[in-house]
Amino acid sequence: MRRYAISLTAMGLAAFGWAAMAEAATPVTKATVDTTQPGAEISRQIFGQFAEHLGTGIYGGIWVGKDSAIPNTRGIRNDVVAALKAIKVPNVRWPGGCFADEYHWEKGIGTGKRPVTLNSNWGGVIEPNTFGTDEYMDFLSQIGADSYVSANVGSSTPRETAEWLEYMTSEKETSLAVARRENGHPAPYAVHFLGIGNESWGCGGNMTPEHYADEYRQFATYAKNYNSAVPMKKIASGANVDDYNWTETVMKDTQGQGMDGLSLHFYSGFENWPPYQPATGFDETEYAKVIKTALRMDELVTKHSAIMDKYDPQKKVALVVDEWGAWLKNEPGTNPGFLYQQNSQRDAVLAAVTINIFTRHADRVRMANIAQMINVLQAMILTDGDKMVLTPTYHVFKMYVPWQDATFLPVSYDAGTYTHGTVTLPRADIAAAKAKDGKVYVSITNIDPTQPLEVDLSALGLKAKSASGQTLTAPKLDSINTFDKPNTVVPKAISATAKNGSLVLKLAPESVTVVSLD
Repeated sequence: MRRYAISLTAMGLAAFGWAAMAEAATPVTKATVDTTQPGAEISRQIFGQFAEHLGTGIYGGIWVGKDSAIPNTRGIRNDVVAALKAIKVPNVRWPGGCFADEYHWEKGIGTGKRPVTLNSNWGGVIEPNTFGTDEYMDFLSQIGADSYVSANVGSSTPRETAEWLEYMTSEKETSLAVARRENGHPAPYAVHFLGIGNESWGCGGNMTPEHYADEYRQFATYAKNYNSAVPMKKIASGANVDDYNWTETVMKDTQGQGMDGLSLHFYSGFENWPPYQPATGFDETEYAKVIKTALRMDELVTKHSAIMDKYDPQKKVALVVDEWGAWLKNEPGTNPGFLYQQNSQRDAVLAAVTINIFTRHADRVRMANIAQMINVLQAMILTDGDKMVLTPTYHVFKMYVPWQDATFLPVSYDAGTYTHGTVTLPRADIAAAKAKDGKVYVSITNIDPTQPLEVDLSALGLKAKSASGQTLTAPKLDSINTFDKPNTVVPKAISATAKNGSLVLKLAPESVTVVSLD
């Protein structure tokens, strides 16, 4: 095995017990980044988030109230805001999810006592409506994100959506605009994205695709944006997993008219309902099965995109994967309806390979939203009272910040194979991009949880002398960050110096690494 003088700063192979592995025969992958053949722009919107009125995602995760002892700004947690600003969240989808198609926006505005309703979808708990439209928009302004409002189609009318948009965006002296001013916001809000319905094939109305296409056209007709300074894009409710007939029918019946995006929902970690994979305490077999389901995203995006190409060859309509991530068993002792699960190194690998799939389809996938942002499913952040911890998935999103609005660069490499039992996966997953700052960034995920991976990296059109960045590793497959031990899984510095025209990196098992080439 060739050996070069590489600085693996603070990588900690020995500390994690992998020194013996490093001395064994390490698989070598030659990878070449082609900087001379740039592809599509990787929209920053693919790093979008999702915040539903579900469990403690909103109440306790974002909102603690103005009188809370937890440091806050107008009721919104300061620690959460700072963490989300650091990963440059581009957009936040709200208020759902299934909750959105039972949500009536007028109950969530006003300076007085608001109506108390029931959250029938998620745990049957009380919904106080204290976090509504104005609080959501305040939250977005604090973290610097765009709005992605999900309109109620399942149990509402085009009129209700039209009036909600008038409340949010009108510049004129209408009664609804006056009400917004009285509620503390004189200027019109910017509604960047409007989702017209959610899972209309299921909790959003159990519609057929033909019926939904009719509903979409009607709602889209009256969904008017009155804020002339900010254009609004309309997102149609798309397919569940591999329901290709839904995509075919909606695209055929609408011809993409009045539509800027069509959604897709897919969760990794289970093949049948209910979810059964544990979030912690899992073994290598369960690790391999979950990552295998995550890699199916490429097949789904490819096939849905091909259908869209038939009706929209110019790719004017984006494929918006606005619900994705790991859906695992809820943590023992928690309300099953709250969907609270821990977040491990496996989730970090899952996030990285999924993001890489999106970048390879950047011409069509121009928006995505991981589910969900805080305390729900594959979250960025977990909170408990005044405590907060950042998850491995959060760290992946932060490592990928340079990818936002970068340019896709093709990478040629032999991925190799990792086999465990009946599951065979690629050993390596590599992606590259040229960032807005002109630097070339490379992401390397070692999917194999049993062996380090040596990558011999070169770049066409660029004479890189060194590489530097971060690598995310963990002591065990199911290592997590807890409130007591928040730094078990955190990125560590890594660097390499070119030898004979290439850079060589040795990467730990089940790790995610992002470096820039200099």
